[in-house]
Amino acid sequence: MASRLYHQIKQEVEPEPYWFPQLPPIDPSLCYSDGFHFSVESSNENFCTLESSSANGSYTAYNSTSLVGFSPNGSPMSQQDSQSYPSDLHHSPDNNGGSPISGSCVTDDVSDLRDKLKELETVMLGPDSDVIDSKTSLEMGTWRLVTDAISRGDLKQVLVFCAKALSDNDLLMAQWLMDELRRMVSVSGEPIQRLGAYMLEGLVARLASSGSSIYKALRCKEPKSADLLSYMHILYEVCPYLKFGYMSANGAIAEAMKDEDRVHIIDFQIAQGSQWITLIQAFAARPGGPPHIRITGIDDSTSAYARGGGLNIVGKRLSKLAEYFKVPFEFHAAAMSGCEVQREHLQVRPGEALAVNFAFMLHHMPDESVSTENHRDRLLRLVKSLSPKVVTLVEQESNTNTAPFFPRFLETLNYYTAMFESIDVTLPRQHKERIDVEQQCLARDVVNIIACEGAERVERHELLGKWRSRFRMAGFTPYPLSSLVNATIKTLLENYCDRYRLEERDGALYLGWMNRDLVASCAWK
Repeated sequence: MASRLYHQIKQEVEPEPYWFPQLPPIDPSLCYSDGFHFSVESSNENFCTLESSSANGSYTAYNSTSLVGFSPNGSPMSQQDSQSYPSDLHHSPDNNGGSPISGSCVTDDVSDLRDKLKELETVMLGPDSDVIDSKTSLEMGTWRLVTDAISRGDLKQVLVFCAKALSDNDLLMAQWLMDELRRMVSVSGEPIQRLGAYMLEGLVARLASSGSSIYKALRCKEPKSADLLSYMHILYEVCPYLKFGYMSANGAIAEAMKDEDRVHIIDFQIAQGSQWITLIQAFAARPGGPPHIRITGIDDSTSAYARGGGLNIVGKRLSKLAEYFKVPFEFHAAAMSGCEVQREHLQVRPGEALAVNFAFMLHHMPDESVSTENHRDRLLRLVKSLSPKVVTLVEQESNTNTAPFFPRFLETLNYYTAMFESIDVTLPRQHKERIDVEQQCLARDVVNIIACEGAERVERHELLGKWRSRFRMAGFTPYPLSSLVNATIKTLLENYCDRYRLEERDGALYLGWMNRDLVASCAWK
């Protein structure tokens, strides 16, 4: 009783300088998509969509009771949450009656009263009262930092505070910050505003769907295959990451196969087959004539959609190219996920020099932290058993595989900030397809990293140091990269912004933006 009386008196005398607004209950059906149309099935039959309109740049998300979406300027907004929450410093969240809290009680000498309260506190609560004061002081300090970041418009810091609140299961704080963030982000603004829009989608989706089951609830409506292919091509042209990866891998393969007559290349994610166009041309110009080339292309249904058909499309395209350059050529299709690949699917033949390509693929394979099958290491052991002459690895230099949610959020924010800044200097903001490129090619990855857990989180990047450990455990040794290839890539970068940088260290190539490594490439045997 004495303790309650003390806190009641103290509350009346010292109103807190900041109060969080009274918020409506969190609607668990409220979620953002990753740039695709989806419905969330539940007993209430709520629906949530984020549909893209290239004409006006508007995006809408809705359910049966509330409307959430992007306003014409690209900022997420909610009709349900658009009501203002005035900050009334004289209204306590615990004062449900609504009457103002008095600024004084018993005496006008506030300083004297505080001293008396401190004495009363010591008598009633004992020495543990210092812990209570310390905790209250810490919470107040955090609130001041949050409100200061919002008043300054520090979007990056507010995103971090929101993710920390979600990590700490402080749902009231998280929901309030999401409301603030909706007024700060824009899919057509500065790089951090655009990235912030998609990271906010991930935070809302994590809150609404508990993360691990989100992909089971999503029903994605992909863009037309021709449009998606166009977006991927634009990204390939405006950012050197893909070109860098393909060129470095092709250089290592060409170097390893310079004296071979029969070459078999296994590509674990062949996609459009674009990587092999320049290699076929290089083999055609080889002194002494080209080798016989056979490519085994592995890919799942995701890339099949982007292609507008099966792997036979890739085979026909590459066969025509090889015929034009008079290069003997065969194509073998293996339409399956990397998790399903077994030795018999690869059709390795005696007398062929084998090259294996892992370009932007292995991070999709679940490892020991996800499944006891550990397909990430299983594939490496399988490939080693085939005795390849060279194995190429190209991956994003990011650490999101086993990191807990909050450190993973910070890493994603840091990595994709550099990515979006680099896009900003090569693709003008007024470019009518830029929003579509970022949504269809990047946003989905961002949302998956933030919102999902377990097997549903398929974007699981590792740093090159970890990949090295995996390759060595599988029995591989490093294969040195060609200095000629390195010089060629440096020439390529001269066509882009001078803030890109290329660095060779420890037998690997790193492509970065300013002080952030983005892509790493290396080879093994």
